[in-house]
Amino acid sequence: MEKIPTLFVRDFSARPAYVLPEVSPGCEWVINGQGEATRKYDGTCVMLDAAERWWARREVKPGKTPPPSYVTISTDEETGKTVGWEPVAQSAFAKVHAEAVKNTATAKTGTYELLGPKINRNPDGFAAHTLVPHGWAPVSVRQDLATAPRDYDGLCEWLHARPYEGIVWHHPDGRMVKIKARDFPSPEPTTDPDAG
Repeated sequence: MEKIPTLFVRDFSARPAYVLPEVSPGCEWVINGQGEATRKYDGTCVMLDAAERWWARREVKPGKTPPPSYVTISTDEETGKTVGWEPVAQSAFAKVHAEAVKNTATAKTGTYELLGPKINRNPDGFAAHTLVPHGWAPVSVRQDLATAPRDYDGLCEWLHARPYEGIVWHHPDGRMVKIKARDFPSPEPTTDPDAG
């Protein structure tokens, strides 16, 4: 899976590196209303390939040696990190992934988010480890995602008001673009001058 571009340009000169109100080149189609919004879950990406082998997404920092059998997908020019796949059986997620496979009714070729109690502090509160196909969400969440604005200020406010990690837009031609709530600075608290 290629690294999905972020909707807005990131300011790498600042820490944290929040996004700026400038659309990333090639992502204008989202602002123009194209593509379907899907929920971005806060887990880890895994893939079942056509040979029924499971892989875990892995980033390798510059200067570090990739793990055995690592398949490189791309290298980020800004950070120097290499993105690729390693066999899930040798990954740090092997045990919880095995549990998730048992807990998931059917797995078809494709990418999934591995979620559960031992993944990223389990922000969605899953009781057991599970695999959620990318692009899937309950009807109520899909209806909510359809209301997401597509401008900088609107998305900042909308995402900070919800429990979602972020949004991934899927274009009919296969392109994808993402944005996460943490890409934006937290909104300033509003004060009521009449309160008190």
